[in-house]
Amino acid sequence: MRYLILPLIAAMALVSCRNPVPSVPNTDPGSQEPSGAAMKPDAKTKQQPESQPAMTYNKLNEQEAYVIQQKGTEAMGVGEYTDTSDDGTYICRQCNAELYRSKDKFHSNCGWPSFDLEIDGAVNRHDDLSAGMTRTEIVCSNCKGHLGHVFHGERLTERNTRHCVNSISMRFIKAGEKLPAKIVLPKK
Repeated sequence: MRYLILPLIAAMALVSCRNPVPSVPNTDPGSQEPSGAAMKPDAKTKQQPESQPAMTYNKLNEQEAYVIQQKGTEAMGVGEYTDTSDDGTYICRQCNAELYRSKDKFHSNCGWPSFDLEIDGAVNRHDDLSAGMTRTEIVCSNCKGHLGHVFHGERLTERNTRHCVNSISMRFIKAGEKLPAKIVLPKK
């Protein structure tokens, strides 16, 4: 038995000499280093580089967090965008995702900004059974932040739809101004 194990150990030593495991992996992007079992990652390569901060959504104040993250509602008629009619784009205050275009905004006299169409794929809809009624909640499709509610059948526009959105859930970027980059967090 001893005579069978020694040649096996010698053969393994010979193979490991031909393909040594590097002590520090080559980080050159143009390198053709082998991957897989021949390379053991150094503990330092598993950590996020110190120069890159952890990605997070925009910082919210207490009132913004209450509406966006806790599904609150701002008071009627106090929102900064209720009567805005400038040309531009409304984005999510929490993640900068584009939500609505000014051309789809209308005055509904409900006390909150109203839109009859969202940017394609910008919002998700969920049943909301709170407040003793059935409504359809709308949230940002990127960060899931609360925007408001959508209503149908009021005959206020040709599309017969009203997105009733909290001003505090959005930021307005005037036409011609650069839109901030959308913040997309990695999936957990």
